Amino acid sequence: MIDDLNSVIRRVPAWGLYLIAPVPVIWIYYLGLTGGLGVDPAKTIEHELGLWSLWLLIAGLAVTPLRQWGGINLLKFRRAIGVITFFYVLAHLLTWLVLDVQLQGVWADIIKRWYITVGMAAFVLMVPLVITSNNLSIRKLGTASWRKLHKLVYPVALLGAVHFLLLVKGFQWEPVLYAVLIGGLLFSRVPFKKTRRLLASRLA
Repeated sequence: MIDDLNSVIRRVPAWGLYLIAPVPVIWIYYLGLTGGLGVDPAKTIEHELGLWSLWLLIAGLAVTPLRQWGGINLLKFRRAIGVITFFYVLAHLLTWLVLDVQLQGVWADIIKRWYITVGMAAFVLMVPLVITSNNLSIRKLGTASWRKLHKLVYPVALLGAVHFLLLVKGFQWEPVLYAVLIGGLLFSRVPFKKTRRLLASRLA
């Protein structure tokens, strides 16, 4: 069953993700322009793009656990997912800048509102990731250094979860569930066997 699934996955080109990636963004903006997003379309667009950014972050983080624990190999799509995630975050940011605050008091908002501070920190950390998401950067940096750099996706994911938690008013389950899911995906990467061997060698 898993082998059949992986066989199908191998025949699906990764570039196909780039073709379908703009569709949700276009649809969300279309709804906003045609009155399909309620009385405050700017806020709704901003929220929807933020959710898509989180979903894509989670999808990217899930690639490794799916391969390790489920045998499903989606590694060929991970780079595309990462690049698309950045552009969804960028669209989320631009919506806030242009449609929400309308380029007024941006710096004051970043400093005063913690959820914006955290969100901007996540965006800044994503910039070197998207710039180096190509084979040329891997050759220039070397595979080991490139992999270390791209571990920045872990704090990016955590900051994304915190951004959502700080954004909502009062206690809501949705951001908590996303935070737990992201925390679980990051925790799944802890090398327990290696850690146990290291502790055993130190205690011996």
